[in-house]
Amino acid sequence: MSVDLATVKRVARLARLAVNEDEAQKMVGELNGILGFVEQLSEVDVTGVEPMTSVTPVAMKKRHDVVTDGNIAEDIVANAPATDRNFFQVPKVVE
Repeated sequence: MSVDLATVKRVARLARLAVNEDEAQKMVGELNGILGFVEQLSEVDVTGVEPMTSVTPVAMKKRHDVVTDGNIAEDIVANAPATDRNFFQVPKVVE
């Protein structure tokens, strides 16, 4: 796949980027270089290779999935101007 000047300008417009003619021309080469590198990566045979999250084997620390309220409801609403039974009270905005 190759990127041309029109594609760069279109992508810049969609991304709401102000790109002048010189910058757009420079980006054509940069984007084509990036796409060429990605095409090289797709040629690598990764059959049988498991995905990694790190280059060194590290066991993830896990915690028990327990639902709690944190037992700090009073602390959370302590600085609120108005509360009712640990809930924030706000002015009515819809009639």
